[in-house]
Amino acid sequence: MGRDPARPRERPAEGRLFVSAIVPCHNAAGTLRDCLGALRNQTRAPDEVIVVDDASTDDSAAIAAEFGCEVIRLARNAGPSAARNAGIAAARGEVLFFTDSDVALRPDAVANAAALLESDAGLDIVHGTYVPEPLRGTGATERYLVLREAFWRHRFAGPANVVVFAVAAVRRGVFDRFGPLDERLRDCEDVEYSARMGGRASILITESVAGSHDAGSTLPKALRTQWKRSTPMFSLRARGVRLERINRMRTLAATAAALASLPVAVFAPEAFAVAGAAIAAALASDADLLRYAGRHIGFARTVQFAAVHLCFTAVLVCGIAAGAPAALARRGPRPAAGHTPTTRNEPYATH
Repeated sequence: MGRDPARPRERPAEGRLFVSAIVPCHNAAGTLRDCLGALRNQTRAPDEVIVVDDASTDDSAAIAAEFGCEVIRLARNAGPSAARNAGIAAARGEVLFFTDSDVALRPDAVANAAALLESDAGLDIVHGTYVPEPLRGTGATERYLVLREAFWRHRFAGPANVVVFAVAAVRRGVFDRFGPLDERLRDCEDVEYSARMGGRASILITESVAGSHDAGSTLPKALRTQWKRSTPMFSLRARGVRLERINRMRTLAATAAALASLPVAVFAPEAFAVAGAAIAAALASDADLLRYAGRHIGFARTVQFAAVHLCFTAVLVCGIAAGAPAALARRGPRPAAGHTPTTRNEPYATH
């Protein structure tokens, strides 16, 4: 697996696309062996595997070398966009299969993605999904993060206007048309790129291309990440990006009502009843998500799941509200009618 730079690989057989796997990583020693082992065990191995070490201080680069990967080491920590761009520049493939260092692909993931692209010349991106069970963690937060991400991909399976680079096979021509990832962004880079494409790329979300994800986060850390990924949302909308929200508007509205009722309850205890009713309405709005969770983790853990979900939704609402004043202050002219880019929010932005 991987390639010796002094001994280039032969091209694949005629009719088969050359697939380059790109794995950006930063201090990923805890999961990188799982990731690269899964790539090694593919029924159709990538034609080359490139690991971009984003200035790790652990053994990530050494682990990648053990697996025979081509290793690119960045001199300073530049973020996921810069790491992926470095991989794109080094790769020789017609298809760039991006997988994160905390994802272990199912054995047929590369084969299924390549088959879809080889059978449809008009398809630009195959967007994969997550297995509903975490790769490693068993805590309530890890279960929530993985199940939530798996659910939205399950819900939106089929033609789409969004790409998330955690599990995605992308034709090189996409980057020729739309440019590299925005290296100024360390969060929401997927949302920005989807908006930049504006529905002009053919994207398929499919559950036939899947991997197990290690969310690996505590609740406080995950909520801080949610905050960072929520605050740009109003700005994107103010720029004219139409967001088909994963979180339903009625869920957000009910959560906002609950949050607004709580301070009032200090002076008017009856407002607690309003907050309770709003919370019930928010959960009822996401009943399909809770049923999905129940099928995978059972009733008792779904109660935990619902509590964590409310926390994430509350942070999302507060983050959007916090980002609104700055977005309004710098708001420029909206795009002309008929030229509004479109994207769905992705899970990193909308937990």
